[in-house]
Amino acid sequence: MAMRSSSCSSSSSALSFSSLTVGDRLCLALHPLIGAIEGLIFFVTDCFGCHPWLLFGRPQEPWHDFSKLAVESQCFTVNEVEALHELFKKLSSSIEDGHIHKEELQMALFMSPTGENLFLNRVFYLFDEKKDGVIEFEEFVHALSVFHPYAPLEDKINFTFRLYDLNETGFIEREEVKQMLVAILVESEMALPDELLEVIIDKAFEDADVNRDGRIDQDEWKNFVIRHPTLLKNMTLPHLKNLSKVFPSSVFNIEVEGL
Repeated sequence: MAMRSSSCSSSSSALSFSSLTVGDRLCLALHPLIGAIEGLIFFVTDCFGCHPWLLFGRPQEPWHDFSKLAVESQCFTVNEVEALHELFKKLSSSIEDGHIHKEELQMALFMSPTGENLFLNRVFYLFDEKKDGVIEFEEFVHALSVFHPYAPLEDKINFTFRLYDLNETGFIEREEVKQMLVAILVESEMALPDELLEVIIDKAFEDADVNRDGRIDQDEWKNFVIRHPTLLKNMTLPHLKNLSKVFPSSVFNIEVEGL
């Protein structure tokens, strides 16, 4: 009876997934990524609320120009950048070298410093601009600014392209899309026949791959996303507009008027 129930559930999930539009299906692959980033914010703010001493007693850290970073982001105020700095300090607290290491990010998200996860790997890789194995504060601000409600549409489109371009070739290949879809199905505890996955990918490439070369370039991706705006609906985190409200007021030392 349990096996029959499980089979029905799997079949129902497959039917539900297959009824989605191509844009909605690909959009599902962004859910774990966005959830991970959003989870970081709530994880750290909860820690601050319970343990305000985490903000103090740390070794002296490198000086950061919050005003410059706010201007560069085109989204954050100076106070919001300072709030991001408090979040950054908490995430990088276990090694205390002023950087976020992959193990620290994994511990914050999954409460375990080991294990492979495609979405964790993509978050870390895209945040690590210098590709030196750590995330610096400036990189942290740059990456999160893409998810701000006021971030330019072009930045969000470029980020999603890089998300799917797993091999960094400048093109999105069929196998890369399949890897992302398989990963989201695993994360969602869903199972689909390989044949159905191939049909989904075929339809996506039929729509997006205009020049029919078997891969999607940046211009084709941009046009595809514009035709399927649901692909970007998870690229905005409203909480990033209210960072200074969710952090303890005592941590702020900067007040800027007119921003």
